[in-house]
Amino acid sequence: MIRPRVIPVLLLQNRGLVKTVRFKDPTYLGDPINIVRIFNDKEVDELIFLDITATAENRPPAFDLLSDITSECFMPLGYGGGIRSMDDIRRLLSLGVEKVILNTAAVEDPALVRTAADYAGSSSVVVSMDVRKGLLGGRYEVLMRNGKKRTGRDPVKHAVAMEKSGAGELFINSIDRDGTMQGYDIDLVRSISAAVSVPVVACGGAGKLQDLADIIKLGGASAAAAGSLFVFQGPLRGILISYPAQADLERILP
Repeated sequence: MIRPRVIPVLLLQNRGLVKTVRFKDPTYLGDPINIVRIFNDKEVDELIFLDITATAENRPPAFDLLSDITSECFMPLGYGGGIRSMDDIRRLLSLGVEKVILNTAAVEDPALVRTAADYAGSSSVVVSMDVRKGLLGGRYEVLMRNGKKRTGRDPVKHAVAMEKSGAGELFINSIDRDGTMQGYDIDLVRSISAAVSVPVVACGGAGKLQDLADIIKLGGASAAAAGSLFVFQGPLRGILISYPAQADLERILP
């Protein structure tokens, strides 16, 4: 039986890699090519790159940089950020990106999800959802434009709608847990996983290996994604690119 995937998530800002906390306070990590090479050596399951400023800056993906990244990347690669059209999607796929990740575009132009799925197949189309919980334990809400703009959408209803539109996978990112290393939002992921039949990738909050196991066993996620867990070391959050040994992943994951 194939174990669930464990996926490092790398955030692009100004052509470098950063890591945020609750979508704020980015810490510079280094050159993306160098970090991809490290993950190649560690034989990671899959990589996700998210350009966190492309949409806010109203610009397309940095295709030249992505061409360099895909030429160095030896594992499946997903990319999101600034994707607005089928031209963008076709170009990304031609560069070697295996999964296009739609977030703001999926809210503003849901027909693009269906068109992309018809063109590339549902397995190549991921809808990403940035989710935040209201104050004082209020309800969950989907946000867009890197967590800057409210949509008023319930994440479970949005997930169901995106599956119907053709998304072959859902990427759930908890804004409240991002970079905190305090564990995933299991309730959020469980509610979405129970409502859809496509794979759900959970992100936001992983701080130890047990968190990866918990989100899959308790949250029903198909895969566990993380940023800080794979780029920081120790209480002072020193930068150290890492990935669990395959034997450790086999041991902890169902």
